[in-house]
Amino acid sequence: MSENPLLERIRDEFGDSLISAHQLDQDTVVISRGAILELARFLKEQLGFEVLMDLTAVDYFKRRPRFEVVYHFLAMRGRKRLRVKVPVGGMEPKVDSLTPLWPNANWFEREVFDMFGIRFEGHPDLRRLLLYPEFEGHPLRKDYPVDKRQPLIGPQD
Repeated sequence: MSENPLLERIRDEFGDSLISAHQLDQDTVVISRGAILELARFLKEQLGFEVLMDLTAVDYFKRRPRFEVVYHFLAMRGRKRLRVKVPVGGMEPKVDSLTPLWPNANWFEREVFDMFGIRFEGHPDLRRLLLYPEFEGHPLRKDYPVDKRQPLIGPQD
């Protein structure tokens, strides 16, 4: 039985860092946190995935590691799509920034930082994107208190 050529190529190149690879609705790989920048560079330079379509996160709350950062890549030639998942956890979850490869990662990473509190190492300007700077916490975390009152910010003189 022949294997998926894209997943096989990634498996050959990143075998030690690859946690899993499968094809269900879309080709998907799960890779260790330390290998994401290297994998992203390989996808762009060797496999022709020139578009970072989206980047988001999932909070599994009771699972360890707690979070997954999820990337969606597109290769225009051949119309191939690839989903990449990176498990991250700990008290201060972090993963390497993809802004050196895809400038549009800037806003995606800022949104994930703002909503989930995941830090992107090497990001040029990691600050809140959707909420004001004094906002406390990260509202898309499953343990964020729904009745939390935020500090009121009045007009500046």
